[in-house]
Amino acid sequence: MEILQLPFMQRALLAAVLVGITAPAVGIYLVQRRQALMGDGIGHVAMTGVGLGFLLNSSPVWMATAVAVVGSVAMELIRAYGKTRGDLALALLFYGGMAGGVMLTSLSTTGSNANLTSYLFGSLSTVSSQDITAIGVLAAFVVLVTVGLRRQLFAVSQDEEFARVTGLPVRALNLLIAVTAAVTVTVAMRVVGLLLVSALMVVPVAAAQQLSKSFRATFVLAVATGVTVTLAGTVTSYYQDVPPGATIVLYAIGVFVLLTLLATPLARRRARAAEAGAESCDAPVPGTRRPTDDVKV
Repeated sequence: MEILQLPFMQRALLAAVLVGITAPAVGIYLVQRRQALMGDGIGHVAMTGVGLGFLLNSSPVWMATAVAVVGSVAMELIRAYGKTRGDLALALLFYGGMAGGVMLTSLSTTGSNANLTSYLFGSLSTVSSQDITAIGVLAAFVVLVTVGLRRQLFAVSQDEEFARVTGLPVRALNLLIAVTAAVTVTVAMRVVGLLLVSALMVVPVAAAQQLSKSFRATFVLAVATGVTVTLAGTVTSYYQDVPPGATIVLYAIGVFVLLTLLATPLARRRARAAEAGAESCDAPVPGTRRPTDDVKV
């Protein structure tokens, strides 16, 4: 295939696969914690890191990672301790991150609004070898955490109090989830952009939940969906000359709608089967009487 002969598309496809794996792998824990929009907030904060990278003439990916990690830790601490004014503090953090990114980019000599736009909405054609190295290292960290500590992270995401009673380090695990989400945002920003990354972390998980009932099945199906839509969006963006980030997200939403339509009749069929099974269990065996047959009301 022609697309596989082009070096920039080879890098784009590799980045798409890595993002397709990592984004749903972290997103499943955020969905369980009802923090589906956390990725969006981290994306706003990471803009300051991108602008700082332009200003210091260093890698925007690594600078965005550092700033996003600091911002995610601040978000988790605000969530845990900011009971009354937490929402206001988060809003200031989000908007300040976006404004800081724009300001730092304008002050730099190497950055421009066009460069910043490529990080906001993704630009697969500009993914460099250095970006692939950074994305690969960060993706390996994300996979190691989300798969290696899946039981502990799932327990904390489901019920913090129960996890604390069982002896798990809840605060440390919460911070680890926040840091991993921050790393995932910077991994995905070159593919779908900082403003759309939250969709890729959440929509594949929501789509997988339409068919699967267990955590493991949801995890596997969500990752498979993520890889499928990122590859499909990348190929489509090459042949149709459309934005890759928006294309990937629209594909993910399309998969969610499709699985939802498939899940509706399946759920009805399961409900009928469950009702039939319950009725068969309640039916008396011929030649016997129910324990309540002799009870007069």
